[in-house]
Amino acid sequence: MNTSLMAQRDMISRALNEIKDPLSGKGLADAGRIQGLAVTPEGRVRFTLEAPAGDARAYGAVRDAAEAAVAAVQGVTRVTAVLTAHAAPQASAARSAEGVAGVRAVIAVASGKGGVGKSTIAANLACALAASGRKVGLLDVDVYGPSLPTLFGVASTRPVMRADKKLEPVERCGLKLMSIGFIVDPEQAMIWRGAMATSAVRQLLDDVAWGSDADPLEILVLDMPPGTGDVQLTIAQRVPLAGAIIVSTPQELALADVRRGMAMFEKTRVPVIGVIENMAWLETPTGRVHIFGEGGAKRTAEALGAPYLGEIPIDIALRESADKGAPFVVTHPDHPISKSFAAMAQAALENAARAAKPAPLIRFE
Repeated sequence: MNTSLMAQRDMISRALNEIKDPLSGKGLADAGRIQGLAVTPEGRVRFTLEAPAGDARAYGAVRDAAEAAVAAVQGVTRVTAVLTAHAAPQASAARSAEGVAGVRAVIAVASGKGGVGKSTIAANLACALAASGRKVGLLDVDVYGPSLPTLFGVASTRPVMRADKKLEPVERCGLKLMSIGFIVDPEQAMIWRGAMATSAVRQLLDDVAWGSDADPLEILVLDMPPGTGDVQLTIAQRVPLAGAIIVSTPQELALADVRRGMAMFEKTRVPVIGVIENMAWLETPTGRVHIFGEGGAKRTAEALGAPYLGEIPIDIALRESADKGAPFVVTHPDHPISKSFAAMAQAALENAARAAKPAPLIRFE
C-alpha cells in the first residue's frame, strides 16, 4: 500500500473513531464495528458497520454519522457505508486463543484458491527467514494435498516419536518441518470430513516438539490449504496468528478469491501483513510477457488497504527446484528472485510488528 493511501486510511480510521459505539462507548473502530474498510487511489471509501443482532435500526443514525465523518476527510470523493446486523463477535477471538507450545510467533501463508503457487511461496519465504539467522519452522496444514515433503525432497522421511509422545520435526535447509504427508501414505486420498481434518491440524500443532521455553522456535510458518473452509477457520480461531500473507496470481478469477480470503482474516481478527503476486510475468528474449494480466494483486491490495509485498515471476528454475525438492532460495541464494523472497519476508515481519503495536488504525480488541 503506498504512503499516501496509508496516510488517508489513518485519517479515515481516526474519523470513524470519533463516532462512538452506543453499547460500548468506544470509537467505532476500537469497538470492532467497522469491517471491510477499503480506500482506492481515487478517494472512494467503502466499509461495513456491523450492529449487534436485532439492533440494526438503532444503528442507522450511527451509520449516517460515520458516513458523514468519512466524507469530511480530505481527499475522500465518495463513501459507501453498509449497515449489517450480526451476532456480537467474541472479543478478539484470535488474540485470546492459546498459542503453540515452543513457538514465539505464527504466520499463515494463504490463498483464496488452489493453483497459485502458495506452497512454493511459503517454502521459500520460510527458507529466507531461516537464512537471516532466525529459528524457523514450516507446517504444511493442507491435510488433503500435502506438498511439503516433495518441496523439500523428504517424501520418504518419517518423524520420530519422542518419549513424551511428541513428534520430532524433520529438519532440512535449516528448518523444522512437519506435514501430514510424513505420517500417511502420500498416494492415499484423504477422504476426511471437516471435523477429522481439523482434528489432524490440531495434532500437528500440539503434538510436535517445535521448541521449548529455553530454546523456542522464533517463527512458525503455516502453509495453509486454499480457500476459506473449516481448517482455515479453526486455525484462525485456535492460533494467535501474528499475521497472514495472501498469495495470488494477477487474473481477476484469483483476485476475487483474495478478497474473500482477506474478509475471512478480518472477521477472525487476523492482520493481513502482505499480499504477494505470483506468476507475475514470464521473461522472454523480447521482454516480459504478462500471461495472467499485470498488477492485479497490487491493485487489489491497495483497494483493500493491505500491504503489498511484491511479485514473483514465472521461472523455469524456480519450478525445477520445487520438483527436485531443493528450495530455490537455498540453491540460488544470490538470484534476484531469492533476494525478492528475502525482502518480502523481512517486510512481512515488520508489518506484523507494526500490527501488534497500538496505532491509530482499525483495531479489534
